[in-house]
Amino acid sequence: MGTDTAQARPTDEAAERRREQRGWYFYDWACSVYSTSVLTVFLGPYLTSVAKSAADADGYVHPLGVPVRAGSFFAYSVSLSVIVAVVVMPLVGAAADRTGRKKPLLAVTAYVGAAATAGMFFLDGDRYLLGGVLLLVANAAQAVSMMLYNSYLPQIAPPEERDAVSSRGWAFGYAAGALVLIANLVLFLAHDSFGVSESTAVRICLASAGLWWGAFTLIPLKRLRDRRSPVEEITAPGLRRLAATVRDMRRHPLTLSFLLAYLIYNDGIQTVISQASVYGSEELGLSQSTLIVAVLLVQVLAVGGALGMGRLARTYGARRTILGSLVAWTVTLGAGYFLPAGAPFWFFVLASGIGLVLGGSQALSRSLFSHLVPAGKEAEYFSAYEMSDRGMSWLGPLLFGLTYQLTGSYRDAIISLVAFFVVGFVLLARVPVRQAVRDAGNPVPERI
Repeated sequence: MGTDTAQARPTDEAAERRREQRGWYFYDWACSVYSTSVLTVFLGPYLTSVAKSAADADGYVHPLGVPVRAGSFFAYSVSLSVIVAVVVMPLVGAAADRTGRKKPLLAVTAYVGAAATAGMFFLDGDRYLLGGVLLLVANAAQAVSMMLYNSYLPQIAPPEERDAVSSRGWAFGYAAGALVLIANLVLFLAHDSFGVSESTAVRICLASAGLWWGAFTLIPLKRLRDRRSPVEEITAPGLRRLAATVRDMRRHPLTLSFLLAYLIYNDGIQTVISQASVYGSEELGLSQSTLIVAVLLVQVLAVGGALGMGRLARTYGARRTILGSLVAWTVTLGAGYFLPAGAPFWFFVLASGIGLVLGGSQALSRSLFSHLVPAGKEAEYFSAYEMSDRGMSWLGPLLFGLTYQLTGSYRDAIISLVAFFVVGFVLLARVPVRQAVRDAGNPVPERI
């Protein structure tokens, strides 16, 4: 009887882990629609057009009395939202580890972001400031919620499963983005048949992303479990815990070295994601429907790319696979500088290149970092990771916006981002990841 019970327990634990993993995937399914439909496709060109309608004769808007070129307003808003997230994330991460109650914090941040996104339905006329505020709230809330979501990974997947589990999560997100984009494309192209204007169709697409986000967040909230943190400083208040986290991370310099590399190359990735539609519409003169099809192509290929790179990581290790993806990013972005205006075919080729490396480079970076986190400090360390992921990705949009403001050329702005991938590659290549895993007190996988 005792032996039967001992044999049943691991089986039950494995079944519970699989159930929790499936619930975890669904938060990517829920919130990735915001990243795709809102941040990547619709909001950049639409908010830019709203800002231009409110601009003065010289093409400037004046939020809080500051002169800003209308074409740079969206990029600056993204940068500001990320700075807000930087301030909030470490405090929320410390609170999550201190109390062991990540799930209520995930619920609050998810529904604040979903509500702000749904509120974008009211962005019309010359309400560019409303758009900037809603973008700030939604983008910051998503960054904080993703920090909490990512911090579950070391708890729901043993080391040998993390590359695959992380890749499946990204694949779920891209599949959801593709599904919703198909519906967006139908509504946008056939808006007259539905009896709505083009701008109303865009606002419906923006708001529907918020409704989708909120509805599917219910699944992970039901499946994920809260766990008490084993760390000793569990009663320390947030600011003291944050200071302790910074001190603790200094004892793991190789983990910090990985974060620095990730901060650099992911800044380039996030900027390409958020500014690609603006580049396509403003510099290349492509229609909104062409941009939607291109992003849909990215989403579909990113599903296969994430799963395929997950398999490559099992053979070559996550670090080598990520380095290969950074080479591909550099080549793809460099080619983007030379794209001819008004040529959808070559834009689709570029989108294909992005799609094949996008999901995998992000999924494998997340799983690789999970091996570098000391046990019991997942939320706090992932708050630092999320700063590198979205929270510190303010420099790229700022550089993009400043380059355009100074040169008036989106081509110059896009080529400036190549530096992020080159520097990120050099820094990551210098990190001895096996030693970093050992220093964090974790078992070293056979391939990493």
